[in-house]
Amino acid sequence: MPRLVPPDRFRTLVSAATRVFIAQGYRRTQMADVADALGVAKGTLYLTVESKEALFDSAVRLADAAPEEVVPFGPLPLPTPPPGATLREVEKIVANEGVPPALAAALEGKRPRRGRTELEAILRELYAMLSRHRVGIKLIDRCASDYPELAGVWYRVARGSVVDALTRFLEVRARRGRLRRWPEPAVAARIVLETETYWAVHRHWDGSPQRIDDAVAEDTVIAFLVAALWQE
Repeated sequence: MPRLVPPDRFRTLVSAATRVFIAQGYRRTQMADVADALGVAKGTLYLTVESKEALFDSAVRLADAAPEEVVPFGPLPLPTPPPGATLREVEKIVANEGVPPALAAALEGKRPRRGRTELEAILRELYAMLSRHRVGIKLIDRCASDYPELAGVWYRVARGSVVDALTRFLEVRARRGRLRRWPEPAVAARIVLETETYWAVHRHWDGSPQRIDDAVAEDTVIAFLVAALWQE
């Protein structure tokens, strides 16, 4: 008689695996590590996923899903994904998000909002996107160095496209006298992205975190960046 997998086993497995991948990276993580995190025998995991590759693929797909959405996307145990399948999933996530709409609109030459409103809207959209994908960003960022193809998509396409768009925005608005001029706009753009990424994402894994309400942190970061960028 086949053994039944508890209905919440997949959810708890993906959650535990995500935590372990973030803590140890892709290469160092073994199925035994995830089993230890769950407090079960390693063999129990194979009732749910066929391999470490299947487990990582599940973590990537479902890292930021709502609890009720963390359900198997096929019969259990989930098989090892075909070569390139996980990478294509990351590419799809990156393509679906891309450059935030307010920033894209600004670069398309659409009439900007008055005063600081346009700048704040761009910064808030970017912060919201980072926060919405907080766990997935941390997961991929932590594992990218062990996964060269993933690193290429992540650093060159995902992060690179946002930095490039921010750089062009800063250059155009500086020429119009709306924003400060910087010796190197690409550096300023990277500072903006890294500042928002730390507060929206990485601070939640900081070993000595400041206990700050998420909304307060966001408002403070946005106010700080607007004050730094805006040309009075």
